[in-house]
Amino acid sequence: MIQTALIQNAHSDLVTDASYDFYGLYLATCALDQRIKVWALEQSSGQWKLEDEWKAHDATVTKISWAHPVFGSILSSGSFDRTVKIWEQREDVSGAGSGAIDGKSKWVERAVLLEAKGSVRSVEFAPHHFGLKLIIIYGSTSVSVRSVEFAPHHFGLKLAAVSSDNHLRIYECLEQPALSSWQLIDEVDVPSLSVSNTHPGSIAGTIAPGTPTPAAAGAITFDGASVSNMLQTAQQQQAATHPNRPGVGVREADGGWCLSWCKERYWGEVLAVGCGVSGVVKIIQLSAHRRPQALLSLDPPSPPSASTNSSSLPRGSSTRAVGYAAAVAGTNVNASEAPYAVTSVAWAPGCGRSFHLIATGSRDGCVRIWKVRPPPPSSLSASTLPSVVAGMGNGSEIEDVNMDAPEEKWSASLVAEFDDHKSSVGRVEWNITGTILSSSGNDGRIRLWKQSALGVWHSAGHISVEQTEERSEADDVEMIENGTSS
Repeated sequence: MIQTALIQNAHSDLVTDASYDFYGLYLATCALDQRIKVWALEQSSGQWKLEDEWKAHDATVTKISWAHPVFGSILSSGSFDRTVKIWEQREDVSGAGSGAIDGKSKWVERAVLLEAKGSVRSVEFAPHHFGLKLIIIYGSTSVSVRSVEFAPHHFGLKLAAVSSDNHLRIYECLEQPALSSWQLIDEVDVPSLSVSNTHPGSIAGTIAPGTPTPAAAGAITFDGASVSNMLQTAQQQQAATHPNRPGVGVREADGGWCLSWCKERYWGEVLAVGCGVSGVVKIIQLSAHRRPQALLSLDPPSPPSASTNSSSLPRGSSTRAVGYAAAVAGTNVNASEAPYAVTSVAWAPGCGRSFHLIATGSRDGCVRIWKVRPPPPSSLSASTLPSVVAGMGNGSEIEDVNMDAPEEKWSASLVAEFDDHKSSVGRVEWNITGTILSSSGNDGRIRLWKQSALGVWHSAGHISVEQTEERSEADDVEMIENGTSS
């Protein structure tokens, strides 16, 4: 049974993000009006009551994220004003809190992070077992913070943020009770972070059987910082060739900046990050013992060739996607083949699976589900082992680790691809068990995806606020026809 509630006139302008707290009892929203609002669920009536609101930034608020409740009621927000702010809910003794609706509590600004050289596109707190850390992704020189997200609570109070200069930044809270002191512990230029051939996660994403790989399509691989320069050149060429095609170009509006943490503690601090218009999601591992490393790149598949049986492709496979390496190489691709920006990424909760599921949504209207397989513990190298041990925490041991064994690599396969939205996908999210995926698009519908007993992903339905109106209009037409015939 689907239960719905409507919040009338939530903001005075377009709503840019909404986020539930850990228990689903509070909902935070932000919008172009530069304000953040916190809504509380009245469980007796099922309605949402405005609990607090305040002007949070000097520009559009792009993203908000809740920290784990073990740290208290904490919110992070990113904005086009190049800042990330930390907010904490406190009891208002005076009863006249700034912005508080009921006078009982108010949200207080605890910290402002100003390192962004571009607009902050994504912010996310780390898992709580890694400490109070914050990760931020940034974007281009027009600058705006696009996504923020707290890490899982077992990593401590950490926050990740991504911005339009294509940089991923990770912050950790040094004084958790005060929340006023945050340290920048990592900064990553995502496009220039290449997958090393010597690293256990160096293998590129492999496509499910029947789908040609980028290598088979004649792709060329580049390493090091040259990726950033060649990617920019490829984007400029595509923008000049297809000026009216959304999702391709060098404009900030054409890009996508997103991130999502791995929810499992065992593998350490690992997250999926997408930046710019490349259409590629990189799996990045963070460690206190070495610089961040790219374990894997999730590249969309090449369009099927004439000799490829299209029936062997996953349901919904689109010929509009192409390998990222082909675009960087400057090959002559038409508008239907050039890659689109990834707008959203979601890492599914593990729930005992031996593999990971990562979902992505893109401007080409496609929802993709990737199966990512990490290497077994017995193949971990001496350089990788400290990160895994740190993720396991105290009292855990890794058995049968053979330091002389050849290192196995992370691998990925595309297990499902759907283009039912027929328009840009805005958000993808998993349920708490990672068994149902929801996606929202510019078609105004929320679509649900579920795996069958045979392991095939399929549509489980969709939600649309227009359905009731459409049904009533059809009934009216039928009534008119019946009245005329009588």
